[in-house]
Amino acid sequence: MVKRDSDRLNATFQALSDPTRRAILTRLARGEATVTVLARPFGMSLPAVSKHLRVLERAGLMRRERAGRTHRCRLETAPLREAAAWIERYRAFWEERLDGLAALLERLPPDER
Repeated sequence: MVKRDSDRLNATFQALSDPTRRAILTRLARGEATVTVLARPFGMSLPAVSKHLRVLERAGLMRRERAGRTHRCRLETAPLREAAAWIERYRAFWEERLDGLAALLERLPPDER
């Protein structure tokens, strides 16, 4: 179970690491769209956009439905919630550490800061 969760989280962050894929997700957050609509803002071919979409699909971040030649895509939010929860645990850790550092610096004389 832990390995599967880790693999899913790795796939999510790997998919999010690319600005084109993040832009696609931003567009899908507004609603369902066809592959052609998703490709429009990018200076790349439909097959290149489809490669990005496959990465997003494998990560579970989007779902594609085919109706004849039309491919409609929609956002899947569960992996994003899992990634946000993982980040949140570390945000709390680092805030506590940084608060401690700030308190320490406040106790130092100004010439030692």
